[in-house]
Amino acid sequence: MQVVVKRPLIKVEGDISPELVQFLKERYEGVDVIENEEDELVEITKSEWYRGIRRQISPGENMRIYRKLHGLSQENLGRKLGHFTRQNVSNMERGHRAISKPVAKKLAEVFDVSVEKFL
Repeated sequence: MQVVVKRPLIKVEGDISPELVQFLKERYEGVDVIENEEDELVEITKSEWYRGIRRQISPGENMRIYRKLHGLSQENLGRKLGHFTRQNVSNMERGHRAISKPVAKKLAEVFDVSVEKFL
């Protein structure tokens, strides 16, 4: 049996008492209990579902998603990218303006993710 708690990341394997499982479920959100070894968790980015979704998401949509996740306005992100206007950021998010390689690299730094998300 495996118990996986996503926040904080805790993975316990082996003979796990029902009391421990109950404690983890009560204490933390997002507890997954895997009782069958065949039902092992898979890294999301390696799943077929993720690959299919990834092909459908444009670089501009990724930019908008990461901007919102980090609580940035288009104006604030524009400043972080090097004096881009809110309209420039909006145009990149909507796909009306391409994201150049230098801007993609800066976005990757700002959001601490792979540059490929924005190319």
